[in-house]
This record gives sequence, C-alpha cells and structure tokens, in this order.
Amino acid sequence: MTTIPAVSATRGPALDHDTAMRLAATEYGRYLAQLRSLSPEEWAAPTDCPAWDVRQMAAHNLGMAVMAASAPEMVRQNVKAQLRQRKHGGLLIDCLTGLQVEERAGMSPDEIVARYAEAGPRAARGRRSRPAWLRRAPMPDRQVVGGVAERWTWGFLFDTILTRDTWMHRMDTARATGRAPELTAGHDGALVADVVAEWAERHGSPCTLTLTGPAGGRWEFGAGGAELELDAVEFCRVVSRRAPATELLDTEVPF
Repeated sequence: MTTIPAVSATRGPALDHDTAMRLAATEYGRYLAQLRSLSPEEWAAPTDCPAWDVRQMAAHNLGMAVMAASAPEMVRQNVKAQLRQRKHGGLLIDCLTGLQVEERAGMSPDEIVARYAEAGPRAARGRRSRPAWLRRAPMPDRQVVGGVAERWTWGFLFDTILTRDTWMHRMDTARATGRAPELTAGHDGALVADVVAEWAERHGSPCTLTLTGPAGGRWEFGAGGAELELDAVEFCRVVSRRAPATELLDTEVPF
C-alpha cells in the first residue's frame, strides 16, 4: 500500500468572495456560449481528459453545476460517489466525476445545453449564497495534489476550484475542436493570476514568469531565480498536469 504524505495547513481561497462569484457567473456563461457554438461533429471530439469526449466533458460540467446549485444534490452525489469508491477504489473525485458522466450518458447535446442554461445561473446563485462560516470550515476529506494529501476549506472548493474546473474544461473543449476560446484580461487574466500566485506559493522558489496572450502578464517572485515564458493557457495546462513539465513547472495546481 502506498502512503501519501499529508500537510497540516488548510487551504482557503485567495480571492475575496464577491470577486470569486463574479468570475464564477461569467465562466458559466462563457462555457454555455461555447457549448451552443459546437457542431454535431465537435461534440464527439476527444479531449485532453482521455476518458471523455466533448459531450462527456459537458456532462461532467453539467453534473458539477447541478451539484453546486443545491446542498441536497451535493450530498446525494457525494454519497453515491463514496459508495462507488468503496466498491471500485480510486480517488473520490474520480468516482464523483464518473458518476456525473454516467448519470447523463443518455442525454443528447441539445439536452445538455438546455439543462446547462438552467443549471449555470442556479450554480452561481447557490455558490454565492453559501454562508461565511461554511466557507471557512474544512472539508472532511483531504485532496491529493502533487502527491500530497492536503485539507481544503469549503470556500476553496466553492470560490476557487469550481470555477477553475469549468474554465479548464472550456480550454479543453477549445483545444479539442480547434476553436480559439474567448479570453479577456479582466476575466481569464484574473483566473490565471490566481493560479500563478498559488503556483508560486506552492513551489516557494524565486523566479520570473511571463505569460503571453490575452490572459497573460508578468510576475516576479524573489530575485535571482529561473526566468520562464510561455502562453497563459498552456501554463495552466502544464500545472494541471495536462502537458509535460520540468523543474518549477512540475508544481501541480488543482483545477
């Protein structure tokens, strides 16, 4: 049996709640617009998540939005995911996302789009309404990031991860279909900057990072370190373990 090391600190969101919820609402809208633009052939395109094509990825995103919108639905999905984990093993998050895809296996692209149009705004409202005391509370299960088990607050899930997850899958879909994603400094640049800050905090080494493209920017962390330059979306692909990485870029950031 492999023992996974753990850290004692609990990770919370870096962005303030109002900013995080503004980004969440915008991201749900952008992903919906992307889904509405897809051709029938593009729904079957393979993605950087090997088990999923574009339709299955959308089914996961729909399931996650439905979960985020409703506390009872969050409990239901997590209980079923835990049962799957006990039966089949693996990580709980993989059991949860697999459940979301499986439960929507019979949905057509049109059905997924229609339901996402309802679920996205409900998810944004549900996440915004989570009380501060809950957002500060730690989640019961540790999450494995970079081979280390760490504790998150519910706020890190609600304010950070659920938006990063949708954003990254929008980038996955753009890559799978060969379409350029909508990117702006005010929205995507803010999300990428939050990822960069967490990445730098996780590796703790001096460096200068230059990210190109509409979501990019330049950051200096300490002095005398490595100088890195790459596209902003590609940076997120690398630190999310979607692309090969070396040295500081091998520091994983959760999405």
